[in-house]
Amino acid sequence: MRAKLIIIFLRFLSYLSLKQQHRIAIITSYLLMAFSHIRMVQTSRVNIAHCFPHYTAKQQAQLLRESVQETAKTVFELSALWLWSRERIMALATASQQHYLDDAVKRGRGVILLTPHLGAWEMAGLYASLHYPITSLYRPPRLSDLDFFIKNARERLGATLVPTDRQGIKALFAALKRGEVVGILPDQVPNEAGTGVFAPFFARPAYTMTLVARLARKTGAPVIFTFAERLSLSTENTAHFRVHFLPAPMGIDAEDLIEAATALNQGIMQCIAINTAQYQWSYKRFKKVPDGQISPYS
Repeated sequence: MRAKLIIIFLRFLSYLSLKQQHRIAIITSYLLMAFSHIRMVQTSRVNIAHCFPHYTAKQQAQLLRESVQETAKTVFELSALWLWSRERIMALATASQQHYLDDAVKRGRGVILLTPHLGAWEMAGLYASLHYPITSLYRPPRLSDLDFFIKNARERLGATLVPTDRQGIKALFAALKRGEVVGILPDQVPNEAGTGVFAPFFARPAYTMTLVARLARKTGAPVIFTFAERLSLSTENTAHFRVHFLPAPMGIDAEDLIEAATALNQGIMQCIAINTAQYQWSYKRFKKVPDGQISPYS
């Protein structure tokens, strides 16, 4: 029943313009900030303090307000990104430095496309699928009744979603062998033991996936970062999103997994530096800690 209500709500929102959806998100963010005990706000506050200890209390509070607002926009714009037509989606975005992706594809070894939880990551995935065959890892939602709806929404423009298990990993290798693009969310905390290492993320140890390093090293596929920055509309700028493409730092395919994970996190931080408020600070990135350390969320 809960899943059906969510789908009905998203379908209703899809009749609104993206600007209207974002206005509702801004109002919602004010309500969320008024109830600061809400877990999403608390986690964001902890992460911001953890990653930016050099910020003043005023600066941290400002970033928190902006972050909650951007997170709300991420939720409300799902109706447009999941339900609008191909033509409407294409009209939403402009690209920055797409030549990094285009040149990487031309090498013929496939491309590992990394999309952090930054900006409208759903838009980033859709944009890539509009231009190239892409196979992406997919973790089903907790509400199983939403699985078909979300999977269909993400695959409707040409993407192929595969599960985050051994079969899914095999599918990624196969796609790279065909010279195609594979998509991964690089800042998800690995669930299985032995699939991650601790590496610096904003000078804090964060449990970081090793999958990217293994894929890059075994296939020789180049690694590119991408994210869709949410834009403010103006007379000079009519697009709602700017899809950025950035080359990965050196060492992301290193045999030393800590070195590779460090390079991976450096790439994520380079993306975040472009628009810090649009990162999903509500995600418990530091929920796994080295032995003997205390979780910042406890």
